[in-house]
Amino acid sequence: MQFYSTNNREARVDLRHAVMQGLAPDKGLYMPAYLPVLPSQFFKNISKMSFQELSLEVISALLAGDLPLTELKRMIDHTIQFDAPLVQLEETIFALELFHGPTLAFKDFGARFLSGLLSYYASKQDDEITILVATSGDTGSAVANGFLNVPGTRVIVLYPSGKVSDIQEKQFTTLGGNITSLEVEGTFDDCQRLVKQAFLDVEINKQRLLTSANSINIARLIPQMFYYFYAFAQVHHRSPDVVFSVPSGNFGNLTAGLLAMRMGLPVKHFVAATNANDTLARFFATGEYRPGSTLFVVWTQSRHGDFGDPSFDLTRDLGRELLRDRPTNVVLVKVNYWLSR
Repeated sequence: MQFYSTNNREARVDLRHAVMQGLAPDKGLYMPAYLPVLPSQFFKNISKMSFQELSLEVISALLAGDLPLTELKRMIDHTIQFDAPLVQLEETIFALELFHGPTLAFKDFGARFLSGLLSYYASKQDDEITILVATSGDTGSAVANGFLNVPGTRVIVLYPSGKVSDIQEKQFTTLGGNITSLEVEGTFDDCQRLVKQAFLDVEINKQRLLTSANSINIARLIPQMFYYFYAFAQVHHRSPDVVFSVPSGNFGNLTAGLLAMRMGLPVKHFVAATNANDTLARFFATGEYRPGSTLFVVWTQSRHGDFGDPSFDLTRDLGRELLRDRPTNVVLVKVNYWLSR
């Protein structure tokens, strides 16, 4: 599989380079140059498959040419160790529970897959891999847990002071070992900016082999497709029209859903539910990207959605790359707040 930079479609790299670099040298994101469409037989049999089985089918269709099937199976077994049940709330409304992982966050799926993939690459080289991650809570917890004591890796978590829940702060600041946490005076946007600056710093990259575990890394997005397929497997017999409503902050989760749709997942449309920090909703409404400044982030009960300046690379991918063929597949809705756990 080849991956291109969203700033230059001709700049192609293989999976290892896309995952290890995280962010392309031209500041673009790496996206798959080609997304295979799963055969109709897969969707006919999807309800008979286990979570692990359907995940292996999806990842094999995408990455079978990049990694041995035995390694892909090992990574799936490492990633899918907990369920994602669909719970009925009303006759046609269901909640996909993504909090059954070790840190109670949906990002446990992506973090565990990424740790399995990077441990594979680390075993093939002598240099230690340093993973930089900015977090408003979920990502730091999931990545720290997923990479704890993984040979050949070191994790550095940057988080905004006073803006992370107590339990999540404890989840990534008390581990020790190969996990280092740095408290930053500022917002998540400031933490993410520091991570991106580090990737573009020539001197730092001469001394350290850096990669990212944020949603800018394609290896975080790919495994988050799995639970969209699994949710569909649990509910599609009830209705031919499946709609996903996705609480959205930095829009990595929604991007994973759109990737799944491009691989054939029959979704009628997505609802991107933002809290009071509605930068992307305004971007789609006006065509202008006007992020809120650090001083005007609205702090809500859904702290991991409190971004005044969500990754512009992701908004560009949503608007220009993923939606260019079917722009009506995403509906943006602003709500007063949506509760974090």
